[in-house]
Amino acid sequence: MPYVDRQNRICGFLDIEENENSGKFLRRYFILDTREDSFVWYMDNPQNLPSGSSRVGAIKLTYISKVSDATKLRPKAEFCFVMNAGMRKYFLQANDQQDLVEWVNVLNKAIKITVPKQPDSQLNSDNLNRQGECGKKQVSYRTDIVGGVPIITPTQKEEVNECGESTDKNNLKRSQSHLPYFTPKPPPDSTVIKAGYCVKQGAVMKNWKRRYFQLDENTIGYFKSELEKEPLRVIPLKEVHKVQECKQSDIMMRDNLFEIVTTSRTFYVQADSPEEMHSWIKAVSGAIVAQRGPGRSASSVGLSFSRVIFLVPHLV
Repeated sequence: MPYVDRQNRICGFLDIEENENSGKFLRRYFILDTREDSFVWYMDNPQNLPSGSSRVGAIKLTYISKVSDATKLRPKAEFCFVMNAGMRKYFLQANDQQDLVEWVNVLNKAIKITVPKQPDSQLNSDNLNRQGECGKKQVSYRTDIVGGVPIITPTQKEEVNECGESTDKNNLKRSQSHLPYFTPKPPPDSTVIKAGYCVKQGAVMKNWKRRYFQLDENTIGYFKSELEKEPLRVIPLKEVHKVQECKQSDIMMRDNLFEIVTTSRTFYVQADSPEEMHSWIKAVSGAIVAQRGPGRSASSVGLSFSRVIFLVPHLV
């Protein structure tokens, strides 16, 4: 789901068809910043990328005329919506129906604030240009933002029919070679309670890396990816004292950060959204309660100890 970060920007993961009419959707991290009048996307959350990493794409909000549901236009692409920006239509895929509705609403609200009404003469001119293109040799274009100004340039890729007649809709699919899907399918193992990608801080270098986490009845482990069979590390739930929203998130400047406190180390984990963060906290806490029995949750271990310290003076 889109969420508001510490800089008051709306952020979240979406899949985007970067090459028009290609049918190939790539996982990207989007930032909607009304103060900067921009909608930009990166390979991942910029916090997890090397310093100085450039964005993959950007659109000025004043250049977007409309955002709407596109499930009828792209029936093979689930939870799809479209942004009309000048001569280009950007098709994006949300994670679920609620995610789609929220992104469409926040984008339309943003462009209503920033987009001036186009003169009728300009709209007629755009329509004439589009009608003329359908009868000509088809050339695809790319929109770049240079110095805050949208620049449309022809690309050297294969020709595509702008009228949409030659597009094979059966090729619409999510790319598996880029960032993983927001809610990947858990392994068929019936003991798996929750699985998915998060970003974890390293113990020595203190760098942040995306890892595939898997929670079962007795452990929580993380892998380099969902394709790996051997985990990088497995944490027994019996060693977990508590799992909670991180109190150091302001210092670390990380959104959606939670911590898994064990006897030997505190693991700092960043989810992709507030909903995912709370879902992981609830899932891990629930697994601990199920393992230890009622009244033996992760937080109750520390609580019981504090009660003993408090009562001892009264018994002396």
